[in-house]
Amino acid sequence: MTNSNCDACDSHSCSAKERRQDETADAFQERQALASRMCQIGHKILVLSGKGGVGKSTVAVNLAFSLAKAGKRVGLLDIDIHGPSIPRLLGLRPSAIQGRNDAMRPVDYNDKLRVMSIGFLLPEPDGAVIWRGPLKMSIIKQFLKDVDWGELDYLIIDSPPGTGDEPLSVCQLIPEGDGAIIVTTPQEIALADVRKSISFCRTVAMPILGVIENMSGFVCPKCGEVTDIFKSGGGEQMALEMGVAFLGSIPIDARVVEASDAGRPCVDELAGTGAAAAFERAIRPILELDDEFQQVDPDRTDPSQKGEEVCA
Repeated sequence: MTNSNCDACDSHSCSAKERRQDETADAFQERQALASRMCQIGHKILVLSGKGGVGKSTVAVNLAFSLAKAGKRVGLLDIDIHGPSIPRLLGLRPSAIQGRNDAMRPVDYNDKLRVMSIGFLLPEPDGAVIWRGPLKMSIIKQFLKDVDWGELDYLIIDSPPGTGDEPLSVCQLIPEGDGAIIVTTPQEIALADVRKSISFCRTVAMPILGVIENMSGFVCPKCGEVTDIFKSGGGEQMALEMGVAFLGSIPIDARVVEASDAGRPCVDELAGTGAAAAFERAIRPILELDDEFQQVDPDRTDPSQKGEEVCA
């Protein structure tokens, strides 16, 4: 990983090395601070869905846990400002965030997985966050710049549904992000919105790592038979049509719901089940990022030439 001190960095291609024209000294210093923090993180991955209720946060938690289980140092950042669910899914109670050297410390789930969410900062767990766009942009920047993530192999960023302020803020703040994983369910009502997430990624020059189809068939707890309640295969077909990778299907399993409500990742709680195995298969292309991204990704273009018009 690169040196976290911009002044000592020997990367001549880093955009944070030089002050931009018309950039104030404070803005330049803030941009360098963000770059210094992000330089300590190997890969940044955004988890997206155009539709709510598809289990995106459950997918983000289990992907992050699977990576940690594979021996990687992982950060999990919850940027769902209005509905943070990561602390509950991991069984982490609201806690006072500790500070160190003018930075916030993430909550340690274990020795490989660190977590940050606005859910840790709310005075009451049921309190509503009623913020407009600029405030959301500000807290996301704080989570990226002012949280002492330390050296990580991966930062998984769980975004709220849609293509609004939160994912757009991430794409603007870390344009060097490695890509997005898009979560859908098999039925067309979800797929229609998920297609918009793919279009969003292409517009803002965010590479697409692939699509995961969640809730793909119901596993009977008694006999193990799979029933396609929401159909199946829609996510795979959509991925094929839109020219993106398909990372696998996650079945509906009552035990996954029970584990999630109890704050235990199903990859840990239900090791050996079809759902756990599906998550472990889904991280394979993430683990291969070091090799794959030596090549030019067809979805990535110069951020200065794309996306500016949608950010106004």
